Amino acid sequence: MNKDILICGVGGQGTVLASRIIAAAAMEEGSSVHSAETIGMAQRGGSVTSHVRSGDEAYSPMIPFGAADMLLAFEPGEAVRNLRYLRRGGTAVVNTTAVKPVTESLRDTGYDGSEMVNYLQGKCDCIFINAEEVCKPFGSTKFFNIIMLGVAAGSGHLGLKSETLLKMIGQYVPSRFLDVNIRAFNAGMEIAGQTSGNLKGE
Repeated sequence: MNKDILICGVGGQGTVLASRIIAAAAMEEGSSVHSAETIGMAQRGGSVTSHVRSGDEAYSPMIPFGAADMLLAFEPGEAVRNLRYLRRGGTAVVNTTAVKPVTESLRDTGYDGSEMVNYLQGKCDCIFINAEEVCKPFGSTKFFNIIMLGVAAGSGHLGLKSETLLKMIGQYVPSRFLDVNIRAFNAGMEIAGQTSGNLKGE
């Protein structure tokens, strides 16, 4: 099965770890995988985009515009910025909680992500998640990347088994944090189940 997954967000959100878990899970299930990352100038706050391509037709690590089967967007502005990669009929999982850039603190533009969310609602099939809300039971938003993986897996559009993803989480996450990350993944799976049938066009 050929799958093109684009993961985007800003530095410090754990997007790179999420992309590596997806790539490792695809290889574990027998697919050939190509991946690439573009990272902004700032370690935290800069744009981060990861391309993960699996299957026999993945000849290049970079996903062409209009070809991604799934967009995992950790920030609404980054979702809009990278929407051109999503194919018609593809699915986007989008965090509605905005990460304000440095320029926002200097100019006070009022950016809160709501305008981006409204725009996306009319453009693609989306599953929207509020990072602050879903992470409250875990006491930190640092587990949001694993919640996003759970949502993606639970939606049925990621093309990977939840058991395989959990196995890779076990390999990439420090053992002392494994239990909470498993709970975060399962929480994401549950969110996906609750949003089933609420996508645009369904």
